[in-house]
Amino acid sequence: MRTTNYLDLAPYRRSTVGFDRLFDFMNSAGPNSDDGYPPYDIERLDEDSYRITLAVAGFRPDEIEIVAQQNLMTISGKKAEDEKPDKFIHRGIARRSFERRFQLADFVQVKTAEFANGLLTITLQREVPEAMKPRKIEIASSPAGSGEQRATEDAAA
Repeated sequence: MRTTNYLDLAPYRRSTVGFDRLFDFMNSAGPNSDDGYPPYDIERLDEDSYRITLAVAGFRPDEIEIVAQQNLMTISGKKAEDEKPDKFIHRGIARRSFERRFQLADFVQVKTAEFANGLLTITLQREVPEAMKPRKIEIASSPAGSGEQRATEDAAA
C-alpha cells in the first residue's frame, strides 16, 4: 500500500543556494504512479561503482533500448508483434512496453550493459574529471623578517 505523505521542503529551499536540484529530486522521489514494472535492484559495488539489474523476462536484447543523457538514464522495452498470437492458451509472461528512468548523480557514466537469463545488468561508474577533483593548495611562506624589511624600506623612502 502506498502512502500519501508528502515532505514539505519549502522552508529549507528559502535558506539554501544552489541546492534546488537536491530538493526537486527529493520531492520527485515521493509517491508516484510507478507500477513497479519491470522490477529492479540497485547495488553499490564500491565507493564509485554501481550496478542496476532489471528483470526483463520475455524480452530480447534487440527489444530494449538504453539511452544515457546528462544525469538521466532511460531504459525502455517494446515487444515485437507475434506472428502467431493465437497459439497461446495462457500468457503469464508480461509483454507490455515499459520505460524506467534513473536519475544519475553528476559524473556518473554508463560503462556496460549485459543481458543474460532474462536479466539486464547495467554497470555505472562515477568518474570525476581531474579538474573537478579537490586539490590541496600549498601555502608559500615568506622568509623570516622579509615583512619587517619591506616596512623599513617603505619608511625610508
